[in-house]
Amino acid sequence: MGEQSSIAFSITWGERMPNTVSELSKQWYTTSFRVRYQETDQMGVVYHANYLNWFEIGRTEMIRELGFTYREMEEEGVLLPVIDLNIQYGAPAHYDDHVTVYTRMIDFSPLRIYYEYEVRRLTGDDQNSLTAVVEEGNLSGERLVTGSSRHVWVNKDWRPTRLDKCVPKLYDALRTSLLGGKE
Repeated sequence: MGEQSSIAFSITWGERMPNTVSELSKQWYTTSFRVRYQETDQMGVVYHANYLNWFEIGRTEMIRELGFTYREMEEEGVLLPVIDLNIQYGAPAHYDDHVTVYTRMIDFSPLRIYYEYEVRRLTGDDQNSLTAVVEEGNLSGERLVTGSSRHVWVNKDWRPTRLDKCVPKLYDALRTSLLGGKE
């Protein structure tokens, strides 16, 4: 095989994403599944927009791992829209590949949250050794896609809101679990 090329696609509203990854969280949360036929295109590879859905699955499952659900967040009156998105394609996933979405928070405040993602293809050995939470440097599999997204906490009227004021239990869980209590 020749060199892998990387294509960057970015949608930006407001300020740019930070260029450096915060050292605050080195834990990656994992979600694994097989590529479904409907996710592929005529070329036999995963259609590019499906990776964005996979990022959302990674975020949702990470929050679930911390003891909350998106439904509970919404019932508490907070929403988490995407305000910035970045994705780099390195290699394609194919039908029936076993992939894992690694998700971690790279920055966090009462108003915003930043996520980073890696989508990797796993072999049988990689699948057997995978855990729900993985430390930095221990990601298994062939890296296919990387990306990041930035979100803002808003209320049901789509006005920015402070998570620490409207859902302190969730704020504390995120801060404690992902930042080790640092602000």
